Amino acid sequence: MGDIVGAGRDEALARLARLRQHQRDGRRSPHKPLLVLLALGRVAATGSSQLPWRDAQTELGNLVAEFGPASKTSRVQSAAYPFTRLRADGIWTLDHDVPMDNIGPLNATHTVGRFAPELEQLLHADPGLIASAARALVESHFPTSIASDVLTAVGLDVDAVLHSPDTVPTPDRSQRKRDPRWRDAVIQAWDRQCAFCGFDGQLFGATVGIDAAHVRWFALDGPDSLDNGLALCTLHHKLFDRGVLGIDTNLRLCVSTVFTARTPAGRAVYDLHDQRLHGRPGTPHPAPAHLEWHRDQVFKGQPLTG
Repeated sequence: MGDIVGAGRDEALARLARLRQHQRDGRRSPHKPLLVLLALGRVAATGSSQLPWRDAQTELGNLVAEFGPASKTSRVQSAAYPFTRLRADGIWTLDHDVPMDNIGPLNATHTVGRFAPELEQLLHADPGLIASAARALVESHFPTSIASDVLTAVGLDVDAVLHSPDTVPTPDRSQRKRDPRWRDAVIQAWDRQCAFCGFDGQLFGATVGIDAAHVRWFALDGPDSLDNGLALCTLHHKLFDRGVLGIDTNLRLCVSTVFTARTPAGRAVYDLHDQRLHGRPGTPHPAPAHLEWHRDQVFKGQPLTG
């Protein structure tokens, strides 16, 4: 990483923020960011980023399954990818020289990974850097609706991270600004109601409990346009961004077969399956390309049959 200690927190933040998930044709692969967040959680909890492979294969594998796109790759293999490949980014080391992606040597050598010494030293010298680095990563790779879920899953303090004083955007997105008018325009276009369930709560005439949701995530180059927006209640916004709910090519709702619920309130999500979107005449529907991206990169598993 070079003399990152001498360069200080700004250089460390910039380097971590530049850590990009591998992308091709818009595909998500948040394996490396999730590994870094998991290691930051370990530093916050124990004072060390040390992560034995026997722990990583379970913890990291579960994170990738939960917050990454649906995949046929095993959880153990999904964990091996970033655990071995993050070394190429200069911020991660292994105590054994194992081949890329190879699970056998990881198991045989009881390999342990950790941050590069220079980065670990800087994190110890400046504890606030943990929160700032985590914020930079989570904002660069996930929508705000599930940022707290990701941070909780890796063992970080949600409030401390999301209210950290500074963050550094990735360079290729540094000029990309959100349109402050987009939220109101989307909610108005959908008649101030949830496009999935029709919830339309108001308080003193102001809409409450309704979010403007990106179909293709803003963090993954989704535009602030009406054809990339849905008005959703806060519950269904989170379920949409977590991949529980999706929209098929006929603009009907799908419920993932991975989702389960036991109580009547939870099982009410099943009733959304095959329902059409709630809107009004003239409401612009999401563009097919954005819906396809969501089905491929966010929705979990296969849709329930009718």
